[in-house]
Amino acid sequence: MEQTLYFILLLIALCSVSECVQRQYHFINVRKNWTEAQRYCRENYTDLATVDNMNDMNELKKSVNDEGVWIGLEKTSVDKWQWSSGDPVLYLNWGPAQPNNGEERCAVIMSGQWHDFPCSDSRTFICSSSNNRLVFVDQGKNWREAQSYCRQNHIDLVSVRNQNESQQLQKFINESQLFGSLIWIGLFRDSWQWSDQSNSSFRYWNTGEPNNVGGNENCTEIYLNAQGQWNDVSCNTYFPFVCHEDKLILIKQNLTWSEALRYCRQNHVDLVSVHSEEIQRRVMNVVKQASTGAVWLGLRHSHILGIWYWVSGDTVCYQNWAPGNGTGEDCDSAVRSGAVQSGGLQRWISRPETDRLNFICSNYE
Repeated sequence: MEQTLYFILLLIALCSVSECVQRQYHFINVRKNWTEAQRYCRENYTDLATVDNMNDMNELKKSVNDEGVWIGLEKTSVDKWQWSSGDPVLYLNWGPAQPNNGEERCAVIMSGQWHDFPCSDSRTFICSSSNNRLVFVDQGKNWREAQSYCRQNHIDLVSVRNQNESQQLQKFINESQLFGSLIWIGLFRDSWQWSDQSNSSFRYWNTGEPNNVGGNENCTEIYLNAQGQWNDVSCNTYFPFVCHEDKLILIKQNLTWSEALRYCRQNHVDLVSVHSEEIQRRVMNVVKQASTGAVWLGLRHSHILGIWYWVSGDTVCYQNWAPGNGTGEDCDSAVRSGAVQSGGLQRWISRPETDRLNFICSNYE
């Protein structure tokens, strides 16, 4: 195994850039109300379609050939703050007595702290761009217009996921001589939830939506006449719909790493390999339902080469190690394998391969 790995790694000069879609979408050209569509998808696939980002949205649109189509986004009675990028909200930096208004559903940064503001206000804003760059846009736009601008020209409105990123953002603001200005960031609040309980906060509403006409528009359709943007509509309306089939499957059996690897290869394709932050976010959604404190990944340590590798044969480029894991602590004689924490920040950790944990299988060929 070690010798085979050596030759595999010699052939991999660059990190694998895998753009694999994490969900497979299925258009069902039968008209049902939202609840009936949800039941059909859960019985035949995974659930009504969840959308994490524009890549997902573009894939979903390829499968659809009708004007109005159900997806799995439903309005609930619970409001929560979310990042436009879909990142989980693990860090908060509100100013004193903030947030202080239930009608102010978008966030600005001012003097290093966050404040809730009406989303209709016109403000300058900061986008995240490639290579972790920040871009200040000196144009006044409301929050949704700012979001659209960032998605079209960069990546998204800026997220602040931890204290380090908060400090980096404040340094950027200070260097740009913007201290004291009111600037949109990617934080917003809504009460919409995906049918599969995903924490994805990606939204793609059409202009002026959601508007809750009649007070009972609690479900979401894709409206193809508006370039696939979304509209809120009564859940009792009859539309065709889109189901999704997950490519990552949590197995709630407690097996050693080798047993988990064998199970996945016999029943699916392989133990999951996490090549990117996007796949890590999908893993984070899956592990929330685990019954063990950590969950096996397809991550293995080679004592001969002194490196970690994925069972898919790819090098470990994207990394999400918890502090003290993934480096020198693996020099003992025990065979080590990689797992992901099922709680907290859901970082990767090194565990003896004889531990018995839940695990995640992948259905990628």
